[in-house]
Amino acid sequence: MDRTVIAYVIYLVVSIALTVWVARTLSRNGRIFLADVLRGNEQLADAVNHLLVVGFYLVNLGFVALYLSDDDTVVDARGVFEALSTKLGVVLLVLGVMHLGNVYVLNKIRRRGAMEREQVPPVAPQNWVAPPAGA
Repeated sequence: MDRTVIAYVIYLVVSIALTVWVARTLSRNGRIFLADVLRGNEQLADAVNHLLVVGFYLVNLGFVALYLSDDDTVVDARGVFEALSTKLGVVLLVLGVMHLGNVYVLNKIRRRGAMEREQVPPVAPQNWVAPPAGA
């Protein structure tokens, strides 16, 4: 088997495994965060979580597939490691950027929801006070 094909197979296996692992970790731990963002609406949190995971898979696996091609032919074992380190490094950076982007957007939504909750008084007003006559 050609070394370039071996490098491609290793790249695909490791990239897909990393993408699945990150997506599952984000899904499992992000559910709690989404429930807080969505004010305890568990069904909506589960639905949004599932949609985010599907989008994460589509973007990352699409990138992995597009980044598969290489112009150079791998001629020795060193070339296999060099090609894999470059490709997997870029995939890891893309996964990290996607993760940070998701966390940033969800944190903005969470903060907006917290600010809205703070603007509503916890107890309805019981009396009305007239302004001073000289004001």
